[in-house]
Amino acid sequence: MDPSAGEQALFFVNNLWMILATILVFAMHLGFASLEAGLTQAKNTVNVLFKNLCVVAIGLLTYASVGFSLMYPGAEFAGQLVGFAGFGLHPPADAESMSYANGAYTYWTDFLFQGMFAATAATIVSGAVAERVRLGSFLVFSTVFVALIYPVGGMWLWGGGWLAARGFHDFAGSTIVHGVGGWGALAGVLVLGPRIGKYRTTQVRDEAGETQLVTKMVPMRGHSMPLATIGVFLLWFGWFGFNGGSVLSADPGAISRVLVATCMAGAGGIVTAVAASWLVQGKPDLSMSLNGALAGLVAVTAGADLLAIGAALGVGLAAGMLVVFSVMLLDRLRLDDPVGAISVHLVCGVWGTLAVGVFVSEVSFVEQLIGVGAVAVLAFPTAMLIMKALDRGPGMRVSADEEQRGLDIEEHGAQAYVGFGGLG
Repeated sequence: MDPSAGEQALFFVNNLWMILATILVFAMHLGFASLEAGLTQAKNTVNVLFKNLCVVAIGLLTYASVGFSLMYPGAEFAGQLVGFAGFGLHPPADAESMSYANGAYTYWTDFLFQGMFAATAATIVSGAVAERVRLGSFLVFSTVFVALIYPVGGMWLWGGGWLAARGFHDFAGSTIVHGVGGWGALAGVLVLGPRIGKYRTTQVRDEAGETQLVTKMVPMRGHSMPLATIGVFLLWFGWFGFNGGSVLSADPGAISRVLVATCMAGAGGIVTAVAASWLVQGKPDLSMSLNGALAGLVAVTAGADLLAIGAALGVGLAAGMLVVFSVMLLDRLRLDDPVGAISVHLVCGVWGTLAVGVFVSEVSFVEQLIGVGAVAVLAFPTAMLIMKALDRGPGMRVSADEEQRGLDIEEHGAQAYVGFGGLG
């Protein structure tokens, strides 16, 4: 039977919404670039922007060549650990018709929407390793990580793999996307070590006159808080597509509910991050508050489709407080993350995923915990392995002289702010 006019109109609207959601997710990469550039030193701005530009290309090209086929290998592989449908894109006979994806969107829309998610995992790593990572090594790492690791984790849930069979729930990727990137970020920070001057060890005498070594964190302020703030607003703007598009149709009720839950969590994250930073530091901290917004958004991403609005707000409130204390803890552990990527994407991604098992009775907390653990076992060791191999080869970290002069001059022979010599 030929589809009715009503069915054709619904197909058109569904597909159009998915394309618009794809565009919104694409805008998030500008948000990541702006946020990372703003929270780092001016002498590394060109390098930051260059990495974020290249990651988009790496994500799309690797997803087209192998990632899409790894993540959605077909029904014959469902329930297994890994499957592969072949190199390149393989549009089926119904690629552009209503027969594909139950009449929601075309094959091409499906690929492009999912491909935008793929680049996000490497973008998360970029911020954590900023200001001291060697450009070539980072690009090689991103290529391997996005091409092979992210799609396998995605297949476990969204491709009909074993996590889906167990009932693990991660609506839009608190663990599958943000968690994968967060584990890669943690591996990068461990391999590279802190930036020069970030932690200073001095000798102090206690009341008994004995000398002790005390390590203090030295703040390395971002050079442009306006740019960082613009980045967060762009990311929040893109989240309307990230979570709203994950409905996978233009269902008005589902989209509206998901977006309200998303925004309530983001707003809640701001409130508690402001309060926590004000309480602990004596003054409200803008960078902490910006990360509070992102913490709430990351956390609610796992359950935005199931959480009651009040529960979504609660998830965001907890995430905003959690991200502040996570950033402080990482500094105590001398884990130098210039933009707070580990705290935002990994810590709050884990919290948000587990929270679904806490607040939604139909979802098992144990299965959520298993899913979080499985992705950790997949992403963290492989990221460490890739980075350690690169460190033994071309090297992962620039020299001390290159780091102090800035990666813009050393890696690119260019400056972001020509004529503004006072910026550093």
